[in-house]
Amino acid sequence: MTAAKTTDYLDMELLRFSTAGSVDDGKSTLIGRLMFDTKTIFEDQLEAVVRSSRQRGDENVNLALLTDGLRAEREQGITIDVAYRYFATPKRKFIIADTPGHIQYTRNMVTGASTANLAIILVDARKGIIEQTCRHSFIASLLQIQHVVLCVNKMDLVDYSEDRFDEIVAEYKEFASRLQIPQMTFIPISALHGDNVVNKSEKTSWYQGPPLLYHLETVYIGSDANHVDARLPVQWVIRPHSAQWHDFRGFAGRVAGGVFKPGDEVTVMPSGFSTRIKAVHTADGELAEAFHPHSVTVTLEDEIDISRGDMLAKPNNLPKVAQDVEAMICWFSEKEKLDPRGQYLLKHTTNEVKARVQEVLYKVDVNTLHKIEDDREIGLNEIGRVRIRTSAPLLHDSYQRNRITGSFILVDPFTHDTVAAGMIR
Repeated sequence: MTAAKTTDYLDMELLRFSTAGSVDDGKSTLIGRLMFDTKTIFEDQLEAVVRSSRQRGDENVNLALLTDGLRAEREQGITIDVAYRYFATPKRKFIIADTPGHIQYTRNMVTGASTANLAIILVDARKGIIEQTCRHSFIASLLQIQHVVLCVNKMDLVDYSEDRFDEIVAEYKEFASRLQIPQMTFIPISALHGDNVVNKSEKTSWYQGPPLLYHLETVYIGSDANHVDARLPVQWVIRPHSAQWHDFRGFAGRVAGGVFKPGDEVTVMPSGFSTRIKAVHTADGELAEAFHPHSVTVTLEDEIDISRGDMLAKPNNLPKVAQDVEAMICWFSEKEKLDPRGQYLLKHTTNEVKARVQEVLYKVDVNTLHKIEDDREIGLNEIGRVRIRTSAPLLHDSYQRNRITGSFILVDPFTHDTVAAGMIR
């Protein structure tokens, strides 16, 4: 690969998407089809899949085995963990999170979809909209995923019926009207045979939209990140121990929102001191401007005491500062349920504080979207709204406004297990 081509590849836009659906809806098969038809798998991988398919007695090559990497998954024929896969086309790079469909793996879906720009939700054309469809759609909405693609799979088993497709689309739209999903797309596919996955199918001549891959290559995600509220959580203070850099003091971190340029006035939170940016450094040299997801080191014109957990922001647009926050949480722990008066470690951006759950406001039935107020005990894979108090103020935004500064995890201080993920409301 030439240097020019390498640069082009590195500059390509990255789309992160997750797949979700009920068991046997064909999530892993769809991803395998995408990778197979875009020729992004190696010959030895294909040979192994062909061999495993024969051993299992499958009629066709089981492309799902390309993503079901754990032995337990291959033996059971189901996905039980988040499988990440990577592929690229001339237009875009992709990271796929293949998430489980079983209700007991809700936490896995939350983990896999938390960084996704887009969610593909599969529906079996024979079964239509079921509880898992509603649950996965609710979680996608909760995680503020801006683009949802409903793939009506196994159209070959309903004779590629336009009426059946329209019926499922209408039912889904009625349910999704109660959710916050800015963009919804509907595509009839057969992952097994490749209809409307990479190439448009002649068997659905009534479908006027593009195949799935074309949509993935062209969907606009430029406005998904928050480029308005400038946020740079400080992860590390850099003080090189050398004569050449004896006066260098840089503050490293990943931009969580907005744009930072040399000369910009910034306020250091929580101290409130203001200064200006002298330069924005990266491993490849200085930048004229930095924005999400750039990882940078900034130098400032004034010497201000700044440490890990502090945040740089614009003086006319500061994050909220509070010790009491309300949040939606998804409980991860198998060992214990949420202790309403228990103490946890709360990790938010680059900061870590002690936290206590003051009150459980309600749980959510993720299948019906109903609030459950008579049972406030939150256990594994359950989602609820809580009120939390922290030992020190959090520099935050609402999750709806910024997925980075609006999210956190709760950690058991004794076992150091991650017990919950939270989204600040």
